[in-house]
Amino acid sequence: MKRLLLIVLLLLLGVSVFGQNDTLRFSVRGVVRDAENGRPLQAVAVAIPGTRIAVITNSDGTFVIKAPEQPSQLDFSMLGYRNLRVTVPESPSKVLSVRMNRNSFTLDAATVITGDPMAIMLLAIQRINDNSTSTPELFDCFFRETVQKRQRFIYVSEAVTSVYKSPARDIFIPDRAAVVKSRLLTSPRASDTLGVKILGGPAMAVDLDMVKRRSTLIDEQELVNYNLEMLLPEMINDRMQFVIKFTPAAEPGYALQNGLVYIDRETLAFTRIEMSLDMSDPDLATRAMLVKQPSGVRFRPKEMSLLLNYSTDGGKTRLSYLRTRFRFNCDWRKKLIATDYTVVAEMVTTNRHEGGRELQIPREEAFNSRDALADKTSYYLDPDFWAAYNIIEPSTSLEHAIGRLKKD
Repeated sequence: MKRLLLIVLLLLLGVSVFGQNDTLRFSVRGVVRDAENGRPLQAVAVAIPGTRIAVITNSDGTFVIKAPEQPSQLDFSMLGYRNLRVTVPESPSKVLSVRMNRNSFTLDAATVITGDPMAIMLLAIQRINDNSTSTPELFDCFFRETVQKRQRFIYVSEAVTSVYKSPARDIFIPDRAAVVKSRLLTSPRASDTLGVKILGGPAMAVDLDMVKRRSTLIDEQELVNYNLEMLLPEMINDRMQFVIKFTPAAEPGYALQNGLVYIDRETLAFTRIEMSLDMSDPDLATRAMLVKQPSGVRFRPKEMSLLLNYSTDGGKTRLSYLRTRFRFNCDWRKKLIATDYTVVAEMVTTNRHEGGRELQIPREEAFNSRDALADKTSYYLDPDFWAAYNIIEPSTSLEHAIGRLKKD
């Protein structure tokens, strides 16, 4: 997370043309809600059984999942809720309404809910290779990044990417990401030209995979900087998880993290990581977040958080979803009113391909984490731009914002 930085820059619009996959001809649209209170559920994993095709719900609980053939069933899973399998109508012309029930489980006398959290963390780190695939894999992913100035969206970028992951034990072949197809929309107002870019962008599936890269908290030497506390267990995908809370315990000269780690009780695989940068020292937080800024701009950090979800298939665990959120305040020395900015980026793996090194992305096609997506993108015009791809469905607020930006 120390390497997760912000670059304050001017947003530039570039144009490129990319190929398109037209194999996903069937789709199912739906909305997922809490069965008890009807609240829309965000970031629910929606998958087609027997395939590697998956998406997630947006902040409105809405999803659209596409496949080569009409799916007959869908699986739904989310932290704190029971797994659910739903039969899809033969002619799914209407929006599928799905209700998920919260998990309620009792602990038998043999269930261990205490223990040394440091020992469990170290064991989980040692088991990373065993819980990871031994063959190269290529992932289809969808990436979206939005920037809000106060409550108004001023930037939306989206991309379909390919992400190559080498086996955990292969230290010679690097993981790489490539942009397959992308588009963006920016505010034309001169006052909105100051924006942000998250270091990594579409390559975040490579740069921020902490388990694969063994960075920040998932590092034996870094763990000594933290206090670890065992919390009550949780269920993920109907499997019991150790839940370990971590907080800063040292002052190493850079900002540390607060958060939670979820570890499968049986396999000791990492299944979920939630972390946020410690903001108690604004100077250290600024150093962690900011690389450079225009002259005359004062930067005040508010939040830098990261969520990682890992899914298990065939006994092996892989990164399936990540979200970053940045909040900061900028003011110009000649102005009296400061401006709040919020940057949110999401990435979901929508399909997975197994094979050998022929899946590897060539160096010249790889997306550099310091590249701007704006340099490799197309205009935000075609309403059927994502017709043949699985994406994160835009929320109502984002759709409204896109409409306003297009009119501007």
